[in-house]
Amino acid sequence: MLVYSTLKVALYISQQIAADAVADVLDGRNLTIALPHALAGFAKATPQQRGAAADLSYGTLRNYGEVNAYLTQLLEKPLSNSHVTALLLVAVYQLLHDQAEDFTIVNQAVKAASYAKPRWAKGLVNGVLRNFLRQKDALANKIKNNEVATYSYPQWWINKLKNQYPTDWQSMLVAGNQHPPMTLRVNAQKITVEAYLQLLARQDIEASHLGGQAVVLAKPVPVENLVGFLDGVVSVQDYGAQLAANLIDAQPNMRVLDACCAPGGKTSHMLEMANLQMTALDTDATRLERVKSNLQRLKLQANILQGDAAQNNWWDGKPFDRILADVPCTASGIVRRHVDIKWLRREADVGFFATQQAKILANLWQMLAKNGKLLYVTCSVFNEENQQQVNQFLKNNPDAQQLPFVLPAHSLHHNITQQQGQLIPTIAHDGFFYALLQKN
Repeated sequence: MLVYSTLKVALYISQQIAADAVADVLDGRNLTIALPHALAGFAKATPQQRGAAADLSYGTLRNYGEVNAYLTQLLEKPLSNSHVTALLLVAVYQLLHDQAEDFTIVNQAVKAASYAKPRWAKGLVNGVLRNFLRQKDALANKIKNNEVATYSYPQWWINKLKNQYPTDWQSMLVAGNQHPPMTLRVNAQKITVEAYLQLLARQDIEASHLGGQAVVLAKPVPVENLVGFLDGVVSVQDYGAQLAANLIDAQPNMRVLDACCAPGGKTSHMLEMANLQMTALDTDATRLERVKSNLQRLKLQANILQGDAAQNNWWDGKPFDRILADVPCTASGIVRRHVDIKWLRREADVGFFATQQAKILANLWQMLAKNGKLLYVTCSVFNEENQQQVNQFLKNNPDAQQLPFVLPAHSLHHNITQQQGQLIPTIAHDGFFYALLQKN
């Protein structure tokens, strides 16, 4: 939650930047692209204003279902200007969730509107926001039974989770709207978890041990401020994602493929655990540069290839002992980190990704050695991409066997659906699905 006491009259700049970013996202652009683009338009903004703009962008989109439900009631009809609409969304979000004074938020939003091209924007923003403050309780009463407003997810998403997780759907929606923790993976080749916690304590950085090599910080800090980060002592990786390297059971000198590897977190974790003949594959050349950078920082080696995991024109014909298939998906399990996903995804996208996943899985299976193991992974919580996908694959491939889902001793057993390998998102970790398949 933001406090703007030190920003005062400069708040309108952060509101303008956030409005530009939110408008771009609602027009179909990813926030990871929209926010830097919006920031580039305000080169003279201070670091504090830029940080506040990022917080406002994420907060508005995280709570878009609720904020938009309020705004819809306040407008007679949708506005033709997307930037003014987005500015109102940002301001309503602030009035609902921030600690800044209502007077400051409204006045600064009006000032931000005065820089907008339509001359009517200033008066409209002033009138709408003051109307909101006068009618807030009555407006809240009208949307109290609106699930999109209550949970800030599209209705189709809510309905799907209700159907697939009848006892967990509400907690999953709530978890997806929380601020994600900053979780680290300690490099066991260089230091113990206990020793690294002591190093953090000396820097007055509060942290705790989640399990395995995972350490969670009480408050996020810039990575450059983390002791040992530049020397490869520690990496940033969600606790749920850290399970992959344990589950795949890669032994020293094995030939291993990490398909769809970028940005390289799981690749590097496997190499930290064992000396492997590692091939790291991804279709995106830009993202492969991040893989290279991560491996260089950690002083690890891998054969990095650009190629499509659904094709075999990059393969040398030698089978792999282990394959990590971290396939493209809806990313429905990591929405707290990517708040725009909820509003950019469409229900039809689930089937689109499922089709892609089936092609990748079938292709990679041809590259797996006999008695080899393939770990199928998604960061999704939708069954169509997860166990349903695996069930269809097993039906089509009689030489495939799904092995029992055996978690590392340090994992949070009560948050795992043991029969299907579904990691349900909680405050401690994101949502992932794991299925370990063996070729008989």
